[in-house]
Amino acid sequence: MSFVLYLVGVLVVLGGLIYGAYLMNVPQQWIVVGAVVVAGLGILSGVAHTRSRDKPQ
Repeated sequence: MSFVLYLVGVLVVLGGLIYGAYLMNVPQQWIVVGAVVVAGLGILSGVAHTRSRDKPQ
């Protein structure tokens, strides 16, 4: 899979979580903290799954 596909998936999940937290009246500071954590995990996961391995010499 491509890195862009992972990012799109993370953005969709992130948008849903933010909207759900907003509807539950979660304080804005915690919504931002959660968004940063989910975005970071999504980027780390995307890089780990899409990077190419180095060939042995």
